[in-house]
Amino acid sequence: MESGDEVATEESKASYGPGGRGFYGAVTVSERGQIVIPAQARRDLGIAPGTKLLVLGDPEQGLALMTLDRLMSNLQGASGLLAELQKHAQGGAGEAGGPGESGGPEDGGGGESAGAPE
Repeated sequence: MESGDEVATEESKASYGPGGRGFYGAVTVSERGQIVIPAQARRDLGIAPGTKLLVLGDPEQGLALMTLDRLMSNLQGASGLLAELQKHAQGGAGEAGGPGESGGPEDGGGGESAGAPE
């Protein structure tokens, strides 16, 4: 199976960018709507036979595949951030994240103006 060996060689040529993001090549959708996830992508991302993948879509950005475990951990992180934002929105400006902690340009640049009323 020389052609199979060539495919394996092609699949192992993944390109990696910032944050470990990878480009594994292109796939073709079959007549039945199926695709093959490149072997290197499956190895890198721990996708084994029987792994359930969620298919997420955005009209502007396209499709994304994600395991349920990964989505759940992302949502847990997002819910923690949401809880913090809600605390601050409910008048907790003097609590965690208050004056002196962000120090960003939105504060006006100086520490003393960070606590000024809006």
